[in-house]
Amino acid sequence: MPNLTTKELSFLQEQLKSEQNEVAQFNLMAEQCSDPQLKNKLAGIASRHQNHYDTLYRFLQN
Repeated sequence: MPNLTTKELSFLQEQLKSEQNEVAQFNLMAEQCSDPQLKNKLAGIASRHQNHYDTLYRFLQN
């Protein structure tokens, strides 16, 4: 793990939680959507947030 201050680590943990929430919310909206175009758009946004989460998580693993 990189050398991080307590404040930096706290921020990254909050950001990870935020990204998880965004993934869940956009996936839920996509599941409930009947319009195929909008459904794909929402799923794409969820995927981008998942990528953000994965990037932050990998950073913390190094």
